[in-house]
Amino acid sequence: MNSKSIFKQSITYFWIASSFLFLLLDRQGVFEGNGIDSTVVIIGNFILFLVSLAALLMTQHSFKSENPQAFVRAVYAGFIIKFFVVAIAAFVYIIIVKKLVSKPALLICAGMYIVYTVLETRAALKMLKPRKHA
Repeated sequence: MNSKSIFKQSITYFWIASSFLFLLLDRQGVFEGNGIDSTVVIIGNFILFLVSLAALLMTQHSFKSENPQAFVRAVYAGFIIKFFVVAIAAFVYIIIVKKLVSKPALLICAGMYIVYTVLETRAALKMLKPRKHA
């Protein structure tokens, strides 16, 4: 996978589609009407995209190593980095707004975390499969 094919990954397509959907829902007032902080959802989506893309790039880089444990270390490191970045972002948000925390927005971000993890794992597995007509 070269640097241009990052834009052909399902993670990138999901980010573009979800960002468009969240901005559209924000414009329609759907978030505000349901007590959801749209800023949290949009920024959370962006943070998850960046961290998932970084973890995927780390995994991709590990394929070039001769050491068989490099892949496992890259997957674990990606998981730990993603987990701590998301936890720190949630902690900072909770500290800043104190009692005005939007729980539905945090639940939406948690759902997006699961989706990004599935897409990242799927992309890594696709890179592992040998090509039949190469």
